[in-house]
Amino acid sequence: MLFSVLPCLASAQELGLKMQRELMPHDEADENSVVFVDADRIRGRQEIEFEAFGDVRFRRLGEAVFADYLRFDVAKQELTASGDIRFERGGAVVNGQGLRYNLIDSTGEVDEAEYFLVDEDVNAHGKARRLVAESRDAVRVEEATYTNCEVGDEDWYLRVKTLELYRSRDLGVARNVSVVFKGVPILYSPYLDFSLSGKRKSGLLPPSIGQTAASGFEFMLPYYVNIAPNYDATITPRYMEKRGTQLKGEFRYLQPKLSGEVRAEYLGNDRVRDESRYAAALRHNQRFGENMSGYLTMLGVSDDFYFIDLSDQIAATSLTNLPREGGLSYDGGWWNMTGRVQKFQTLQDPLNPLVEPYERVPQVTFLGTRPIGLGLDTKIWGELVDFEHPTLVSGRRDTVYPSFSFPLRNSAFYITPKVGYHFTRYTFDENTQPDQTRELPIFSVDSGVTFERDTTVFGSRFTQTLEPRLFYVNIPFVDQDSLPNYDSGEAVFDTAQLFWENKLTGGDRINDADEITAAVTSRFIDPRTGDERLRFIVGQRYYLSQPQVTLNTPPPSANRSDVLLGVGGKVATAWWFDSFLQYGAVDDQIERSNHALRYRPEPGKVLNLSYRYTRAFQEQVDVSTQWPMTSKWYALARWNYSLHDDKILEGLAGLEYNAGCWSTRIVAHHFVSSATDYTTSFFLQLELNGVSRIGLNPLETLRRNIGGYSKLN
Repeated sequence: MLFSVLPCLASAQELGLKMQRELMPHDEADENSVVFVDADRIRGRQEIEFEAFGDVRFRRLGEAVFADYLRFDVAKQELTASGDIRFERGGAVVNGQGLRYNLIDSTGEVDEAEYFLVDEDVNAHGKARRLVAESRDAVRVEEATYTNCEVGDEDWYLRVKTLELYRSRDLGVARNVSVVFKGVPILYSPYLDFSLSGKRKSGLLPPSIGQTAASGFEFMLPYYVNIAPNYDATITPRYMEKRGTQLKGEFRYLQPKLSGEVRAEYLGNDRVRDESRYAAALRHNQRFGENMSGYLTMLGVSDDFYFIDLSDQIAATSLTNLPREGGLSYDGGWWNMTGRVQKFQTLQDPLNPLVEPYERVPQVTFLGTRPIGLGLDTKIWGELVDFEHPTLVSGRRDTVYPSFSFPLRNSAFYITPKVGYHFTRYTFDENTQPDQTRELPIFSVDSGVTFERDTTVFGSRFTQTLEPRLFYVNIPFVDQDSLPNYDSGEAVFDTAQLFWENKLTGGDRINDADEITAAVTSRFIDPRTGDERLRFIVGQRYYLSQPQVTLNTPPPSANRSDVLLGVGGKVATAWWFDSFLQYGAVDDQIERSNHALRYRPEPGKVLNLSYRYTRAFQEQVDVSTQWPMTSKWYALARWNYSLHDDKILEGLAGLEYNAGCWSTRIVAHHFVSSATDYTTSFFLQLELNGVSRIGLNPLETLRRNIGGYSKLN
């Protein structure tokens, strides 16, 4: 007969508005329940009516009343209590000066009430001038407060003039609601209705307030529309001091076989650029049956600088090619076929122009894998794709690559010889040049052995493995300089690429090869849990003949590749590290390295250090942390600095205060958004736990910038 008090201006999805189940009328205690009464003095007739005086304790299944005086009408099952009363039911406790209550229909009222709600979801308390249970279904609360702060330390509370709760309709209605923080009302709503069970419901969401260098002061007030259980929408006006008012909308849908979302933003007149600006996005996924599925992705903006000017996230400002594509896929069990059409909107920076990628209109791929007996496995991959470009050579590429492998393996070793034939045919639009073909036989052998032993390191027992691996590949040289390059590029040279047949990405260039890759991996595994605690890998490629087919780099002059070395793992309870090194075989110097270290002894304490280096191209230091300065204050920081360019690429500084029942975050974020420009954003957020978040939300920015960041409440 009490309530779990509404979260004011809160998202139903985030905050889960609902009635406390312990306080809802229920049938556990009915009119036939046995009643127990204990007091200093009792008078009356037990079967008709009686009064109890002094230290009264009235109990029945699921309920208890403590009072100075109590009168109970047995026939009507009505009790009246006065003095210092205490009513207990489930996880609720109510103190007051007077209680009238009917045990049959759970109706009654409490005057000058102070309530406490305690269960696994809520630990809250408050006061009310009057609580009235009008029926099993309806409760009315007058002049109430609510908070989940500690008693005597109510930094914030909700103040409600009237609150009506209707269980059967899953509805709560509040009037004249204020959020009071540190004695100051900071939000007000004359009317609110919400779901008692936490179901989504239309209404205002918490406002966002912030500051960016590009747009000045910003204010957003989202309105959530619960259209149906599987449809919803959010409409958000966004006021920007320098630019004007933007309207943002989002529509989401979910069906058993399809789902997606539509987003749109429109700024009628950007006062800075003196033009209308917009963005739109559609993401759709659908299943057409057991075997067929499809997708559609459409992104577009009005101009090249839309994200740079109007976004406060580096993930958006770094977007350059916005996809516009759709595809269908059919799963035939041992084979799969996929078709797609792919186009892009390329956002250009005049100081760093890009070559637009080719459009695929369309692309069809086929992949089949199947054993054919006698231990042989067969695999066939095929592709038909039309490439179009407004300024470069357009044409069609048809590829088929069948292969056969004969895997031999047991628990200790494996060897897999493989032979294939790669055929590619090019035709060109309007016969601008003659057709061309490329034919390449490909042969490879992959093999490895695993050794194990028990060992002890610093007093801890481990299972150590030693896993040598040899990979041989042979592909004859074919001159491919006359072939177009629609989508091929240099792959990153790493420990995975050591074991690729073709070291180039895409389908327009296939390297020649007569080489052996040798690598050794060693792991330290905790025998109790099976967790890999430490991993070492070292590998190198040896050229039996010098490769000639490359793209942006000259052919190697040595008879071996650079040495790759990787080390990583969880070396102690709170320490993780990962290290990669590429050492030049010719120059005897480091070509590339990445090193990362994380210390995270507990949630709220994390320190990340990393260093990235590519000779003559990149050298960066990256430090980030979330660290307590006192029991309540936490420092937030990230510093990503390019030693090569002598400038900050991304920086973040902030403070987080955790008071237990509320927290606040103040964050400044500064990052490179184009070749010459920076974007600076300021976030200020107040979070009242279990009720609302007020201000521009920095949590996504903090999680992306500080690996291991923990929200503390």
